[in-house]
Amino acid sequence: MSWEDNVRRMDPYIPGEQPCFDDMIKLNTNENPYPPAPGVQRLLNGLDADKLKLYPQPDARVLVEALAKEHKVSCENVFVGVGSDDVLGTAFLTFFTSDKPVLFADITYSFYPVWASLYRIPFETPALDKDFRLKKEDYYRPNGGIVIANPNAPTSIAEPASFIEDIVKHNPDSVVIVDEAYVDFGGETCIPLTEKYDNLLVVQTYSKSRSMAGMRIGYAIGNAKLISYMFDVRNSYNSYTMNYPSIVCGAEALKDRAYFESTRDRIVATREMLKEDLRALGFDVPDSSANFLFAEHERVPAKEIFTRLREKHIFVRYFNKPRIDNRLRITVGTDKEVERLVETLKEILR
Repeated sequence: MSWEDNVRRMDPYIPGEQPCFDDMIKLNTNENPYPPAPGVQRLLNGLDADKLKLYPQPDARVLVEALAKEHKVSCENVFVGVGSDDVLGTAFLTFFTSDKPVLFADITYSFYPVWASLYRIPFETPALDKDFRLKKEDYYRPNGGIVIANPNAPTSIAEPASFIEDIVKHNPDSVVIVDEAYVDFGGETCIPLTEKYDNLLVVQTYSKSRSMAGMRIGYAIGNAKLISYMFDVRNSYNSYTMNYPSIVCGAEALKDRAYFESTRDRIVATREMLKEDLRALGFDVPDSSANFLFAEHERVPAKEIFTRLREKHIFVRYFNKPRIDNRLRITVGTDKEVERLVETLKEILR
């Protein structure tokens, strides 16, 4: 008998590589290439460090009030956490306690099966169709909950809110979580549907369209009872999850709508330009509703392209997984970064 016999062993989630080269182009973790709103920098410059000696507000009230105003809901409808991963993990722990399997797609955010395994939640993974789209009929069967990334990652494809609503309608006895990490780049949010369905939870993040991945801010919007259950679970293991700078900077970022729309629109424009450039080079690239593209070349294996780009300090994401092991997920960077990527691909594909 050894102490290791009592260790919980996991196959953990593997995040994107975080390289550190002066000349690198980092297009592998779907970060925003532009800085946060200028008001965030001004706030950080004047931050009173003396406030750090105190615990932050357990309910992150300043941030919650700002998010409630932004999304036209009540404060009781908002839950915040340390990135959307924290929010999603709390939701898994809170709502998925049935013996029936939780359902999420076979190709989607790869943290979902990790949380399910960690919390010993049974799950099944209905397959996306040949075009990487959800088949809503797969979610009409008995289940212990449903999770849908919309737009989906790593495929970049989004379904309309009416499509999601149909799944919610068919599952009144299950909590349906919609992970909208990329919704600002072309998806349709399901937040308005949370007023209609008390079993719907919508999760968003500051890590993508708000340019604040390093601040770790995520949130959920849903029925007040859903949110209260999440707080009960969260406060059973950690009452102070949000740090003070994240709370105040998160609230500040919401004040500058014009900046948010400007950087988002630049990313969308660059995405469309990159999509056409990749197609001209022989890549199959679905239309994207996210800040990344999902590309497969007609003759050169994805792993080879990934390796050769990496040698030149250009980092994209490669998944060695069934059905997608010949595709690359490419984050949309600045125009300059994308131009260098395309020129390097031309060299590799000669």
